[in-house]
Amino acid sequence: MVFLAVLMLSVTGHPALAQEQQAARLTDTAQVDTTALLEPELVAPATVGGISAEDTPDDAGKSITVSWELSVDDTTGKENVAQYIVLRGTSSDGPFDTAGTATAGTNTLTDGQVENGIDYFYKVIAVSSTLLPSGEELSASLPQDLYDAARASGQWYHEARTTRILPWVLVIGLSILWFIKAAKKGRELYVRPIAGLAEVEHAIGRATEMGRKIVYVPGIQDMDNVQTLAGVTILGRIAKLAAEYDAQLDVPVSRSLVMVTAREVVKEAYLSVGRPDAFNEDMVHYITDDQFGYAAALDGLFVREKPATIFYMGAFYAESLILAETGNTIGAIQIAGTAMPAQLPFFVAACDYTLIGEELFAASAYLSKEAKLLGSLKGQDVAKVLILIAAIIGVLMATLGFVNISGWFRV
Repeated sequence: MVFLAVLMLSVTGHPALAQEQQAARLTDTAQVDTTALLEPELVAPATVGGISAEDTPDDAGKSITVSWELSVDDTTGKENVAQYIVLRGTSSDGPFDTAGTATAGTNTLTDGQVENGIDYFYKVIAVSSTLLPSGEELSASLPQDLYDAARASGQWYHEARTTRILPWVLVIGLSILWFIKAAKKGRELYVRPIAGLAEVEHAIGRATEMGRKIVYVPGIQDMDNVQTLAGVTILGRIAKLAAEYDAQLDVPVSRSLVMVTAREVVKEAYLSVGRPDAFNEDMVHYITDDQFGYAAALDGLFVREKPATIFYMGAFYAESLILAETGNTIGAIQIAGTAMPAQLPFFVAACDYTLIGEELFAASAYLSKEAKLLGSLKGQDVAKVLILIAAIIGVLMATLGFVNISGWFRV
């Protein structure tokens, strides 16, 4: 019996020992299964070659362009490159920090975070994961001999503009000079009729017949605004007509410098038509710099004086509708001109005539018929026509797949 018991134990084993052996076998099996389920480790892509760093041309400095040869793993069929990491250091031995990243298939990067006159060393590494290692890990994984150095500096001359911009400047400049010369010789230059400007003389004549004022508002901006300059230029022509017709002119302004400039323009206008005695400095007077204080003062002036004609020429903001609506209620002829897109609908709705956008800037040439102004206007029109033709040709060529000419104009 004892012999049989020993024989059975040797075959089946001790119960506790059997349980331990079974648990060990299960653990080994679980480990094997878990390892099998793990994703395979990403293989590092081949290194890049031909690293080149140079000062970015035609700029003010503080920029270096880095280029490299794509990794052989960055090709169709392999595509084992997620991105390129560009490292920058002030020594070939490091330390390096990340200057930027470039997507797969890209072999250039412009580093705009450098200083002029300092040598910078660049290395490029291709990675197959979007999880960026630290700068030290990247630097350690790079071959020490694959780098290039460059120094940023500013250039005095923009070479690309010589071939891409200079020809257009010459064409436009020569066309302006040619039209100015033609106008001085007495050639009549056609300018498209503008209803608001054609009505100026009639509006001034109406105010003269009624014995009521002409109010000219040159906007609410200072003399550094191009719309104010255009408005003051038009004021010179309006003042000449007012002096010839012996009409009452009132120019309330919201800026002191505009007051001084407008006063000289009006004085010169009266002088040019032989009426210096009719000029009074109080014709041009300052009210306030405050936007709505200025609008309230003008509204009071309109209601009290009831001018026959009101001109709005310059830059306007929220006060445009307040002024135009008040002028409309008193029955005045109102002619407005502005290049502020948001205010144009209000002037169109409340005024008799409105100069839209560039019509404001063409008004001085239209009214004065001066050779220089007319020549400049016609020369600019020629430039617009040429640009429009180039745009149409470019769109057609790009649409038909001949050539993309957008690069010809990129500077």
